[in-house]
Amino acid sequence: MKSIRVASYNIRKAIGTDRRRIPERVIDVLNEVDADIIALQEADRRFGVRSAALPPLLLDSQSGYKAVPLNVQTDSMGWHGNAILVRKDAQVAAHDVIHLPCLEPRGATMAEVTLNGATMRVFGMHLDLSGLWRRRQASAMIHAAAQGEALPTVLMGDLNEWSAERGCLADFARHYSFAPCGRSFHARRPVARLDRIMHCGRLKLMDSGVHESAAARKASDHLPIWAEFALG
Repeated sequence: MKSIRVASYNIRKAIGTDRRRIPERVIDVLNEVDADIIALQEADRRFGVRSAALPPLLLDSQSGYKAVPLNVQTDSMGWHGNAILVRKDAQVAAHDVIHLPCLEPRGATMAEVTLNGATMRVFGMHLDLSGLWRRRQASAMIHAAAQGEALPTVLMGDLNEWSAERGCLADFARHYSFAPCGRSFHARRPVARLDRIMHCGRLKLMDSGVHESAAARKASDHLPIWAEFALG
């Protein structure tokens, strides 16, 4: 069976726990995690033209990743801060942005990725601070993931849900299984599982966890989470 490793990482616009914006540190952490597909949150600057927090030339020269081309904003890497990175040899058959119901701008991203002869669909998201809007956004994500060809599917991102199993977590759990990655926020002293990876029944979870390196504890206020799956 083939295996594939995915990860989710809120990079906080490359601003670390020391309040310094150093994108090179984020690149170092991405290389440490060594996932095949990575969903990023807060991947773009918040104001102005919302330029990418990880400069394209830096990503290309210092990592083995490329950003899925969402074709929505010229200078941005993602859509409302959500971006998907894949290994440079990966094939992206389709990609899209998803509009989420919201009070403040929120969105999600999707990509169909083929690596080593295996194809899967990946969604990246960053949900609202409001529990009511999170549940509405979860419903929109579940609907979006149900569309199109049936493929092995992973949904991941910063759900902003502090409860253990209520709210949007209960909504997602009716359709997907959660990888037990662990606590990822705050990076200096993780107390909450705000970041989550969910998967459909076509994927067999092999392992999962939180990446807690010295670099990760400095690069952002979130730690990256990861999961490894087997595909038939």
